[in-house]
Amino acid sequence: MAHFQSWLPNKRVDQLAMAKTWRTTLSSKASQWNITPAEIAELRDLIEDANEWLAKAMSSERTTHVTAKCKEAFADLINYMRNLKARKFFCPPMTDADFVSLNLKPRDTIKTPIAPPAGQAEVSVTYPGPHLLMFHINPIAGTIIDPKANYGFRIHYGILPPGGATTEQATGPRRYLIKGSPSALDLPHSKFTKRKKLLFDFPPDDSGKTVYVCVRYENSKGQSGPWGPMFSAVIP
Repeated sequence: MAHFQSWLPNKRVDQLAMAKTWRTTLSSKASQWNITPAEIAELRDLIEDANEWLAKAMSSERTTHVTAKCKEAFADLINYMRNLKARKFFCPPMTDADFVSLNLKPRDTIKTPIAPPAGQAEVSVTYPGPHLLMFHINPIAGTIIDPKANYGFRIHYGILPPGGATTEQATGPRRYLIKGSPSALDLPHSKFTKRKKLLFDFPPDDSGKTVYVCVRYENSKGQSGPWGPMFSAVIP
């Protein structure tokens, strides 16, 4: 644990600062650099995850589990930034002849239109530990499968305390649900992911509360498909 303390504050804080700089810069350069809203959204979500786990790792909440989750969150963030850099930041004005001279296929200048998603996805859950839920996302049987349109998933969710939230809880930072059986539009939180399996680590005091989840496919332009079925589970 001492080794973790010795390198995390400097290295991780610097990496997170760079990621936040990227987020700020890309928000104004996205169109010019051909960065899609979905790519910016995924970067934002990864930054939020890394920021949350870093805060826990540098506080009294730090445990072996938190240490591992922090490393995992930063690995996901850095890998995504490297991938984005390789795909979008190295764009010299090369001609087709230049590409051929490098034994590369010339760039296709005709953009293939990407349709909004038409498929639907559903969620199932497993219970890996206290206040942990592993969401498993899969297409509904018989749904339309289009890899270009179905670029990723937007997970919408909300948490219902037993008996429903008070006005203070509903308007507070966690925005708890007031009543059960909500519609998809009532769910106050969302997270974009390209993964079909995603671990949610809820605050310990959310144990015993019910989480409602509904998923939509998103294409790389950030356009959403139809809502999938509502799913609910009690947070262990």
